[in-house]
Amino acid sequence: MNRVFLHIGSNQGDRLRNLKLAASELKATVGPILQFSRIFETAAWGVRDQPDFLNQALELETALDPLGLLDTVLGIELEMGRVRIQKWGQRLIDIDVLYYGDVIWESDQLTLPHPHLHERNFVLAPLLDIAPELVHPRLKKTTRELKALCNDALPALPFRAEE
Repeated sequence: MNRVFLHIGSNQGDRLRNLKLAASELKATVGPILQFSRIFETAAWGVRDQPDFLNQALELETALDPLGLLDTVLGIELEMGRVRIQKWGQRLIDIDVLYYGDVIWESDQLTLPHPHLHERNFVLAPLLDIAPELVHPRLKKTTRELKALCNDALPALPFRAEE
């Protein structure tokens, strides 16, 4: 089994429900979820004029190879109703492969580790929650170190669902 870290995010519809549904689908198709981060709320990154996102990091075990994992998460996004209209635009669900073990991989379809994870608080805050000492195989820095070095000014705040 391979240890993988994924990031899920949503800023359309019932954002919390979307994250829960994505996690359920990931568990059913990718493999057991070992850890869930807290859920964080952040302003949109890239294209700012859109609703805030809820974001979460997950650690899973999978027997899928990297491209099989990518195909599976893209299938979940499609099944949940994601439509790709604008880069960094609004989305019902977004599932990114952050790490696939210590694999360093570059292809037209997939780059591992995720090429921008170290630049984004909305990814690093949830990842720090579950894997503070995880070492980025290319940058040779822990999640804690990457978070401290990150220049992203957008805060990622723990989400508190309304009672």
